Amino acid sequence: STITADHRQEERMIQQGRLLTSDAKIKTVLAGVRRIALCGASDRPDRPSHQVMAALLHWGYEVVPVNPRLAGANILGQPVVGQLADIDGPVDMVDLFINSARVGALVDEALVLGQPLIWMQQGVIDEAAAKRAVTAGCPVVMDRCPKIDIPMLGVQTPTSVIQSEL
Repeated sequence: STITADHRQEERMIQQGRLLTSDAKIKTVLAGVRRIALCGASDRPDRPSHQVMAALLHWGYEVVPVNPRLAGANILGQPVVGQLADIDGPVDMVDLFINSARVGALVDEALVLGQPLIWMQQGVIDEAAAKRAVTAGCPVVMDRCPKIDIPMLGVQTPTSVIQSEL
C-alpha cells in the first residue's frame, strides 16, 4: 500500500540521517549553526516568527529575515530580503516559518542555492518537500522549533560560546 511504502521511505531517510528526528542529531546540527535565513519573518511583535527571531538574535545568531512583502525594511534591526537568492553570503540553516502550502517552492529554491539545512517550524509539514531535500542530500528538521529546542537540548549558542571563552 502507499502508506506502507511512504512509511518505509521515511524510515530510510531517518536511517540515512537526513530527516533529523532524534534530539541528539538535532542538537549536533544546531551546535554548528551561526547564520539563519528566517523565511516568513514578521515585523509584528505578536507573531511567533518575530518572537523566535528575537530569541535567536538574543542568543547571538545572525538572522537574515526573508519576506517578499517587507523586503528593504528592517525587523529587529536586521535588513529584510525578498527571497533566499537575495541573501549576501552563505547561511547555515533555512528556517521555514510559513504556511505548509508554500514550503515546497522555498525548499526547491533552497536546494538550487545549495543551502545546507532545511528547518520547518513547529506545525509546518511538507513530506514531499522534505523527501526532495533529503534525496538531494540536504538534512531536514520538520515540525520543530529552535526557540524550544535550543534551551531544551542545551545547545551551545554563539553567545554562550563567547561567554564560556571569557
